[in-house]
Amino acid sequence: MRVYYLVIFMIFSLFACQNVENKNVEKQDDVVDYKLNVAVFKGDGAGVISIIETLEALRIDSGINAIALTAKEIQNGSLDNFDALIIPGGSGSKQLLNLGESGQEKVREFVEIQGKGIIGICAGAYMISSTPGYPNLKIASSIHIDRAHYNRGRGLVEFELNNKGFDIFPELKNHKLFAQYYDGPVLVQSDSIEGNYNELGNYVTDIHPDNFAPEGITPGKTFLLNQNKGKGKIFLIAGHPESTPGMRWMVPRMARWVSGSELVSYSQKWVKPEINDKAIIFDKALKKEEKKNYWILFDEDSEKQIKAMKALHSYRSRPAVRWNVGLLRSINPKTRIYAAQLLKETEYSTAIKDLEQALKTETDLEVKKVMQETIIFLKE
Repeated sequence: MRVYYLVIFMIFSLFACQNVENKNVEKQDDVVDYKLNVAVFKGDGAGVISIIETLEALRIDSGINAIALTAKEIQNGSLDNFDALIIPGGSGSKQLLNLGESGQEKVREFVEIQGKGIIGICAGAYMISSTPGYPNLKIASSIHIDRAHYNRGRGLVEFELNNKGFDIFPELKNHKLFAQYYDGPVLVQSDSIEGNYNELGNYVTDIHPDNFAPEGITPGKTFLLNQNKGKGKIFLIAGHPESTPGMRWMVPRMARWVSGSELVSYSQKWVKPEINDKAIIFDKALKKEEKKNYWILFDEDSEKQIKAMKALHSYRSRPAVRWNVGLLRSINPKTRIYAAQLLKETEYSTAIKDLEQALKTETDLEVKKVMQETIIFLKE
């Protein structure tokens, strides 16, 4: 009888093991379908536009849930539900102050102990670094130099990748590379902090408009880097890929890298490094030109408006991208058409709701057609 029960027990155990194995297969399937939860910090000091554009860039990747997260939510433990945290552009010191010391500790634990990822974009790179005498998280082994000229300029700057960079962004091989830039940090490795500092790419453009900053500071310095810290991963970039048409997909790619996830490819309609071919830095003369064309947008003459819009787009004025949203509501059909075309060309997916509303009241068939094409393009 004991032998009989033993046999029954062994058979039952065998089936139980098979059931566990089947459940494990189902879990593996679930892992395939799992979406990464990526938080974008929206505390005081984080630039409103930077938050919006970072969230929009992340949404290029259908495998990512992108959510804005406040300092209060980090304090109450909500950060634990995420795979990665992005500190966006704005003011690094103000974002750090908004986190507070206990919030900062939670972020460090998130990375170093929980093994999660953190990304710093422009001000976020300032904040995550370990620059002596500057308030920061001291997670990355990078420091920023030439602090006296931190507000060195803005515009479209050229950078280059090395082989480590191409391992993560192979789509960028054999291209000249450009990204929007707004007073980003000039990064180098700290001599006093141990860390596997992986420089992925360098500045090419010498950023010193109107000789405000010294010449020769930026070329060759780190533009983007990654490294491990504790159990987690870090990615820093001095520029604004989330604000750069053709390069916005770099943001979800970075989120996947710091989360230890598969680096999936993206549609060629988003991967377009070839659309820029030169650096454009806003010196006093170009700022004056930008302002002059801004005021022309209020002119009632559609031809003058469109000429100004073309000029602003030609030198990659980033604020002008947002001005095009208001021009969807111009009384001039030709202006509305060109505004919709530019929103498509600049990948400004934030404008989808404005486009949809404009479409509801649009009566011109040609304008409707262009608006519909733009909406479809931005939504896909």
